[in-house]
Amino acid sequence: MVAVDAEQIVMLREVLSATGWLERTREFGRALRVTSRTPGGLLLVGTPGDDPWHLAAHLDDESRLAAVPGLAPTLVRWTPPADAPPHLRVGLERLEAARRGETLFVVAAEDAPVPLLERVDDARRVGATVLALEGGDKDLRGLAHEALTVPPEEALISFDGAQHLVSAAAGEERGKAPRGLRHRLARLLDAVTGPVVDQP
Repeated sequence: MVAVDAEQIVMLREVLSATGWLERTREFGRALRVTSRTPGGLLLVGTPGDDPWHLAAHLDDESRLAAVPGLAPTLVRWTPPADAPPHLRVGLERLEAARRGETLFVVAAEDAPVPLLERVDDARRVGATVLALEGGDKDLRGLAHEALTVPPEEALISFDGAQHLVSAAAGEERGKAPRGLRHRLARLLDAVTGPVVDQP
């Protein structure tokens, strides 16, 4: 990947800050960081056809870089293969075992199915904190303590781009300058617009 030049980064920041996306994703990322204090207690789940692998990898990176063990997610899968490594074999029964002090982070670009909504509701009732990154699902938003909506018609930032911003914000310590801002914004630019390529 070719490094993004400083001018492109500044332009991206200006465009996003003018829309409020940086502030909204930063606030949501901070909520994720604050609620995810128990190692192994951040349960990350998507919809049946879309496990949030990419976000899980970014949160794992942020957990390591920021020395915040609670940000390392447990990826909960709808149909984990029996021969997968243990950390990739965590099924929906883990949501049923959610408890107070844990965080359930639901990532759903499309409407969450009823079985997921029921498990989210159960987890909330036993005291788990529910966060949702969603594409306009009112039912899921209604169950969440904190929600960030990225509507499908949003032209400025994609659902994937919002995930990049949230994971980066979760790794930042409030009141401190973000680590590697140039690198983070380069990653975000790739997610939003595609990789930058050299011109012949």
